Amino acid sequence: MRNPKWHRDEIILALDLYFKLDAGNVHSKNQQILDLSKFLNKLPIHPNKPDDNKFRNPNGVSLKLSNFLSIDGNYAGKGMSSSSKLDREIFEEFKNDRIRLSQIATSIKAAVTDSILRESVALVSDEQEENVKEGQILYRLHKFRERDRKIIERKKASSLKRFGRLECEVCEFDFYEKYGTMGYGFIECHHKVPLYSLSSVTETRTDDLALVCANCHRMLHRSGSLNLETLKTAIELLRCR
Repeated sequence: MRNPKWHRDEIILALDLYFKLDAGNVHSKNQQILDLSKFLNKLPIHPNKPDDNKFRNPNGVSLKLSNFLSIDGNYAGKGMSSSSKLDREIFEEFKNDRIRLSQIATSIKAAVTDSILRESVALVSDEQEENVKEGQILYRLHKFRERDRKIIERKKASSLKRFGRLECEVCEFDFYEKYGTMGYGFIECHHKVPLYSLSSVTETRTDDLALVCANCHRMLHRSGSLNLETLKTAIELLRCR
């Protein structure tokens, strides 16, 4: 059986290293490639690895970086010609945005290096994570932070004390107003901090969370470019039609 295809997180990490290396240093003996190989084996993404000896080994990692050579317009040589559609998409996405690429890669490494957090993140799953620009790890960390019951209850209590109600900060939907006592105290929390800015050591504050209805929450997660204000503006424009 073949090992699983490279996931978005893995390609982001490989591409970040690619931009830091000269073409002549893309080989399986390079210490940075050896280190990346070890790190990729720690990612809580692929629960089943048919061949542990070959899974993301130094040869495979160096081949992945060689694939980038073939699609890099600044490289005069040929490189390897086995790049995937996802390789090309991610390369095009970040070739002119290397600072954000580095931020995302650094945040992924920080989250996975923390063994306790890595185990917690591994338990979080959502069907949308494949499409998240920052990758599965940071999205799961984001969801993990959103599910911290203590901080969520503090956020709700603060809003109830201040406004006397819990309504969506985007569309103003109120579960209690709609469903009566069954909906009292019910609302979801969205972590406002951009995924690439998440740190494994930063404690979530109530100001980092926004109270949102389930629909708006899904829309906020649907696109990494959406935030509370842009979604609220989009809804208001639709209402004016």
